[in-house]
Parts: sequence; C-alpha cells; structure tokens
Amino acid sequence: MISKYVPILNWGRRYSKSQFGRDFTAAVIVTIMLIPQSLAYALLAGLPPEVGLYASILPLIGYAIFGSSTSLAVGPVAVVSLMTAAAVGRVAAEGTADYASAAIVLALISGGMLTLMGLFRLGFVANFLSHPVISGFITASGLIIATSQLGGLLGIASSGHAMPDLLSSIWANLGSVNFYTLAVGLTSLVVLGWVRLDMKKRLTGRGVSAGLATFLVRAAPVAVVLGAIAASATFNLGSKGVALVGQVPPGIPLLSVPSVSLDLLAALIGPAFIISIVGFVESISVAQTLAAKKRERIDPDQELVGLGAANIFAGLGSGYPVTGGFARSVVNHDAGAATPAAGIFTAIGIGVATLLLTPFLALLPKATLAATIVVAVLTLVDFSILKKTFTYSKADFTAVATTLFVTLIFGVEMGISLGVAASILIFLYRTSKPHTAVVGRVPGTEHFRNVLRHDVETRPDIISLRVDESLYFANARFLEDVILEKVTANPDTRHVILVCPAVNAIDMSALESLEAINERLKDLGIVFHLTEVKGPVMDRLKRSDFFAHLTGRVFLSQHEAIDTLSTMRSDYRPGTSPSTSS
Repeated sequence: MISKYVPILNWGRRYSKSQFGRDFTAAVIVTIMLIPQSLAYALLAGLPPEVGLYASILPLIGYAIFGSSTSLAVGPVAVVSLMTAAAVGRVAAEGTADYASAAIVLALISGGMLTLMGLFRLGFVANFLSHPVISGFITASGLIIATSQLGGLLGIASSGHAMPDLLSSIWANLGSVNFYTLAVGLTSLVVLGWVRLDMKKRLTGRGVSAGLATFLVRAAPVAVVLGAIAASATFNLGSKGVALVGQVPPGIPLLSVPSVSLDLLAALIGPAFIISIVGFVESISVAQTLAAKKRERIDPDQELVGLGAANIFAGLGSGYPVTGGFARSVVNHDAGAATPAAGIFTAIGIGVATLLLTPFLALLPKATLAATIVVAVLTLVDFSILKKTFTYSKADFTAVATTLFVTLIFGVEMGISLGVAASILIFLYRTSKPHTAVVGRVPGTEHFRNVLRHDVETRPDIISLRVDESLYFANARFLEDVILEKVTANPDTRHVILVCPAVNAIDMSALESLEAINERLKDLGIVFHLTEVKGPVMDRLKRSDFFAHLTGRVFLSQHEAIDTLSTMRSDYRPGTSPSTSS
C-alpha cells in the first residue's frame, strides 16, 4: 500500500549501474539547460533570480520520490511563473519580503491541493480544460510573457500582467531606452535564437556528431550567460545604466515555512487552484507523450501526488510553484533518463551550481535573462490552432478565440477561467441537442443507417429513431420534442423505436422524460420500444418501475425489433402484455 503512493520504493529496489549511468548523463545535460531557465523564470515571476535555483532543487527530489514518470523534469516554467506573478502581485509589492513569502505560500497551497486531488483520485477535474482552450491560453500567455520582457530588453520600466497594461507602460517609457541595455539584449536574443534554430545544423554540417551537437546546443545558453557576465565585468556595464542581477545571497536556504494569515490564504486559494490545474494539465500531457515512446504507463492520480509533493518541497525550500516543463522533459528523455533518479542528480547539480555560481551572478545583465525568456516562450505561440478549429469546429474556435482574447486583454486568471466556462457551455450546448437520425435497414443486411444518408428500407408504421448521445437533464426535453415532432408528421405511425447504441447513461431527468414519452405515445395509440440498450443502462433502468409501464419491448438488436414488429398484428395497441428482453 505504501509503495503504491511512493513509487521510489518500487524502482529504487531494482536500480542498477546501467540506469545510474543513463540518469547521470541526462542530469548533467538537464542541469546545464535548467540553470539559465531557472534564473530567467524567477525574474518573470517577480522574484530574485536565485529563487529560480531554489525552486529547481527540492522539488525535483520530491517528484522523484512520489512521481510516476521516468522522463518528466519538474521546475519553474514560463506560464506558471507568469501566473505566480499575477497572483502574488495582488497581495504584495514586488521586491518585498512579503512578496517572496506569498510566493512560497502559493507553492504550499498548490502542493496541498494537488496532493489531496491525487489521494482522492480527482485527476478527471483537469478534463474540463479542453485542448483548444489550453492552446489558446498558452498562445496568449506566450505573447504576454514575450511582451513583458521588452522592458528588460530596452532597459525601461514595464508593468502589468495583461497586454493593454504592458503596452501602455512600455509606450510611456519608450523615451528612456538605455542603448547599452538594448545592445546586450539584442545580442543575447540573436545568439540564443541562432542557437535554437540553426546551430545544430551548422555543427553537424561541419562533421560534428549529432550527440555532441545536441549537447553543445543545450550548453550554449550557459555560455551566453557567462559571456554576458564577462562583458559586464569588462565594460563595467552597471555604471552605464544596465540593470544587473545584483548581489545574490550565498548558499542554500534552510527549510522553513513563512507565517500565514487567513487573509493571505483567502487571497491565494483561488489562484492556487488555477495554477494547480494548468500545471497538472501541462505536466500530464508531457508525461504521457514521453511515456508512450517508452511503452510505459502514467497514473494521472499518482502524478497529482508527485506534483503536489514537488510544490510542497518548493515551498519548504523557499521556491515558488513548479510543474513539468516540456522542453527540459524532452531533453531528459532524449538524453536517456531511465528512472526519476535523474531528477535527484539534477537537483544535486543545481545545488552545487547555487553554491558556486551565485558570486558571479551579481554581474549578470537582466537583459540576457529577458532574452532567454523571449526565445523560450515564443515556441509556445501557435496561431495555427485558430485556423484548425475554425475549419473543423466553430464551437472549438469560439473557445480558442475567447480564451486567447480574454487572456490577452484581462490576464491569465480571467482567461483560463472563462476558457473553462466556455468549454463547459459548449459541451452542454452540444449535448443538449444531440444528433438524432431516423434509421432504416440497408437492403439485404442487418445494418441500419440514417435515411438521409443511405438508400434504406423503412415501414410507414414504424419510426426508428437513433440518438447519438447519453441522455441526461440537458437533452431530455429535446428528445421528447424530437419524437413528438416525428410522430405528428407521420399519422400512420404505430410503433416508435428508440435505438440506443450510443447511450451510455440515462439520468433521473432523462428517465422521467422516457416515462413521459411512453405515456404520450400510449395516449396516441402508439407503442414505445427500445433497442440495443447497454447492460449498465439496463441495470439502472431495472431499479425503477419503467419497465412495468413500458408499452412495448426492449429488443436486443434493431434487426430483431423490425423482424418482430413486421410480423405483429397491424391493430396491435398498447396494453397487450409486452415482454422485455436484453
């Protein structure tokens, strides 16, 4: 029972030297990649850069103990960092001790929520975030994040967590651009962009092996950071108005928990829930994609526990909310990580870097970190989802466009909240008017198809109506209206058959509608039958007295129903002792 919730007790007992070699190699590569990202994402969250390093140590250990993915690499990510800044910025001023404390509390609340959701097997809650909504949200977030870094690249002040505020603040300060900062930012941006888009192709074209080229590409951002530090020291950029990271506290913070007030909890609990859901959706999608390549299985509920532990550990270690990152997880997977131990080795590497590198970070230009963020997040922007959804489904396009627009204009929390609401409303709208079709027999077969799509055989006294959706409160009345409309349009009707192969559930409201349909048809002298009812649905119907009042029968198949009713007396009327079968 314990090992079920603590997976390290399973894979840890079988750990081998070969797995150690693969995990260690992957950890080295991910560590090199994670250092500049962690520094940059902490600034995006409005926190000192060293907090990004703190959030990349204990959370990796927490996930390694409780997580189920062998490839997922947790840590600070762009979208969650932006959401953290938006949430914490409402309760404390950026740069203050209260701001850092609120970020820690946010991580603890998020971790507690995720853990409880996992223990109570509530992973299905994330299903309310549809893929189109997530795509629209991430695209808008990427644009907001990239825009928020323009101030850092230009050396001017910028503020806000939505596009109007950001653009307004940038425009107001555009006259005070620091050209030294601009030079550093553009140089870093161009180099990092070239590294991401062209470096590997150039290296392999010069005869460098693919493996070495990949490693050099991963290590290049660290080289850019070191180069920026060297340039800062050589040209004394700080004296020229270039914003630097500044003095970083040496060492690793001790485990601690800040004081928490009820007002702070009330202010952060809503944003923490949204961050938890968004982080889980992003993480589980990455984990399942990579697991499929290894033919492994990911347990969503255990992933909730693993991410919950990672965030609790982040809070205890003076970090802020974390989740699984796509880019670093792919790198971890491609580098050959065999077990979650790769995360532990990465944490050790980040810890060593925190102890050794912090003295040098004081000279690092913030413009370089801004460039790192811009290059990383622009890969999140995908406008093709608008074209795809517009062509395929106008309802999904509405959800994408709504989420994207609201996120850009009003911020990430409002955007994702309305995106979820749009998804639910679209689902309710679709299922409230399910597809229904009058079906007939394909000549010479036992198959029944839509009379509007196929050349089929029908009988004037029988209406066979197939409903392609489960029946519940939102569509129960719609079904009543459809059946009565069909009957009214065909005065020769003597039998109505409800064909149910796609009906997976019938709730109480729908049951009452079926009873009402049965009674109305009985008053009209029409017999009501059901066919192809699934076993679980039949079991539930048998708990009611529906069959005691049903005027017709429940047939195993539509073929059986038509054959039986075709041989029945034409003057058959309700109340002549029908039988039921399943």
